[in-house]
Amino acid sequence: MTVRDGALVLVDLADDGVARLTLDDPGRRNALSLEMSTALASAVTGVLAAGARAIVLTATPPVFCSGGSLDDLLKPEVPLREMYEGFLRLAAAPVPTIAAVCGPVVGAGLNLPMACDVVLCSPSAVFDPRFLDVGIHPGGGHLWRLSRLVGVQGAAALVLLGDRLTGDEAAARGLAWRCVPEDDLLGTAQALARRAAGRDAELVVRTKQSLRASVALSDAKAAMELELAAQEWAVSRPGFTERVAAIRDRIRRGAAR
Repeated sequence: MTVRDGALVLVDLADDGVARLTLDDPGRRNALSLEMSTALASAVTGVLAAGARAIVLTATPPVFCSGGSLDDLLKPEVPLREMYEGFLRLAAAPVPTIAAVCGPVVGAGLNLPMACDVVLCSPSAVFDPRFLDVGIHPGGGHLWRLSRLVGVQGAAALVLLGDRLTGDEAAARGLAWRCVPEDDLLGTAQALARRAAGRDAELVVRTKQSLRASVALSDAKAAMELELAAQEWAVSRPGFTERVAAIRDRIRRGAAR
């Protein structure tokens, strides 16, 4: 499945189940306009309906995303809430999502990688909230997502004090999982996505659901009960016993050599 022909979001869904979504409006620095947000929401919905088992989000360089469209702020066509649809659709995806960030990501654009499960970046990445410089309050759950990743102090430094992080700094502070050379960025993201897509799809989705739910829990007992229910579901699935037995036998054969 490949969608191009002037689309703001290029879509490639490979046979291995990995969908690559590429923000492709470099003339406007991939600004998160209403059109871009709508195109991203449609792309996410489309690849999931087509059977995607993992999603990689990237962008046509040199800028990953320059933030919200200033034109849309000056002459809004829809309420602000509707501008969030693109990254919210990405955040709600039941399959693993990976952002591969190369170049600056600014303001509301930062919500895009933060909506993903895993963020990879290159040294050229710059994470720069910059909302207050435009005279607007952060939106879309930006402060909540950011403080979960870098802590309240980190969020304050970035949003209130105007600090910014390079790719290496973002990885060191938890805003990105890994910073890799630019030439390796997309390949690394695709390799991780293929690993996820190659696993039991139903089990991956259930585990992601548990991961999300556990974030809201406040004690270990509740977390154990959540995971116990999921584990009991997993071991009761058809083929579980045969799968575990096959793994055990393979290990025994290897140890006997």
